[in-house]
Amino acid sequence: MSKQTSTNRITTAVIRDMKKKNEKICMLTAYDFPTALIVDEAGIDVVLVGDSLGMVMLGYDSTVPVTMDEMIHHTKAVSRAVKHAMVVGDMPFMSYQVSPDDALYNAGRFLKEAGAQGVKLEGGREVAGITRRMASAGIPVVAHLGLTPQSVHQFGGYKVQGKEEQAAKRIMEDAKILEEAGAFSIVLECVPAALAKAVTQSLTIPTIGIGAGVDCDGQVLVLHDMVGMFDKFIPKFVKAYAHLNVQMKDAVSQYIEEVRTGVFPEKKHSF
Repeated sequence: MSKQTSTNRITTAVIRDMKKKNEKICMLTAYDFPTALIVDEAGIDVVLVGDSLGMVMLGYDSTVPVTMDEMIHHTKAVSRAVKHAMVVGDMPFMSYQVSPDDALYNAGRFLKEAGAQGVKLEGGREVAGITRRMASAGIPVVAHLGLTPQSVHQFGGYKVQGKEEQAAKRIMEDAKILEEAGAFSIVLECVPAALAKAVTQSLTIPTIGIGAGVDCDGQVLVLHDMVGMFDKFIPKFVKAYAHLNVQMKDAVSQYIEEVRTGVFPEKKHSF
């Protein structure tokens, strides 16, 4: 039975098993009920309610201003729609860095209040203790290495990470540390393909790539980038499978024209 028609939810065990079977894991973002419904019905494995919603949905310049309440609000909407995929909530900036107690409480909110089945947090060895504590409490954790957008100011912009030998070594070490701490998968963002392949081969848990080459165990993209809806900035690693921005503008322009000329509504649209 296919994932789309199965009544069983995708779980951490399923995701781990996909790596063992060499089955690619498909992850996309969703931030609201209707888009989550679409991606879930299409058969996606994991729906990430990313803090990228700050830029895509709320108009912020980065992910940094996104709050826990905003993340909970959007994750609730997504969870109402999704029946088969695993829903992962993205922990926003300063929701897990202040103290281990705050981190555990905020992670728990995603499961208790928002209906998610896991959380994602950025960082390497510095979040290993928090990751271990969450995993011990029964909260599945997706780690995130490479370009971590919440640290964009520290990086000095959106740049490829791990190009130098020392930086690559640190990413490899961090990945193993996070696996040992209990993370069930790791997102690798904007790292050289060769490094992503080496990390993937060194771990028993799956890697999910975004701008990290084809050898990761799965891939993730921002839905609005993938369908060509959000076009303010298009990263190199994005492939647009549709161009909804253009189609929606054309539809709105046609609507305006028909309303102004009296073509719409026709008799069949009236009572």
